[in-house]
Amino acid sequence: MATTKAREDIKADLKTLKEDLKTGAREETQRLREKAGEAEAKLRAKSEEVREQARGYYDTARVHGREYYDDAAERLDEAQRYIVERVQERPLQSTAVALGVGVVLGLLLAGRRR
Repeated sequence: MATTKAREDIKADLKTLKEDLKTGAREETQRLREKAGEAEAKLRAKSEEVREQARGYYDTARVHGREYYDDAAERLDEAQRYIVERVQERPLQSTAVALGVGVVLGLLLAGRRR
């Protein structure tokens, strides 16, 4: 009889332990889900912060790029006007210089092929 009582006590203890483990597992699962949710929220917030920072860098780079482009275009236009004016002032001299540059380039390019 004592062994039957001991067996029943052990069974009851095991059943209680099993229920406690299930409850603990559920609680731990819920706690982990909450932690995961918190981590996800922090990650989303940081992601949005980094996205905004990158957007700011992009906008700044775009503005600076546009400024550099406009400056270069203006300088190119000035150089083109200068050259046109000089050619119009001295057409024969300009033609002779252009011919000389063409001959030198031709000789240099022909020398490479040999």
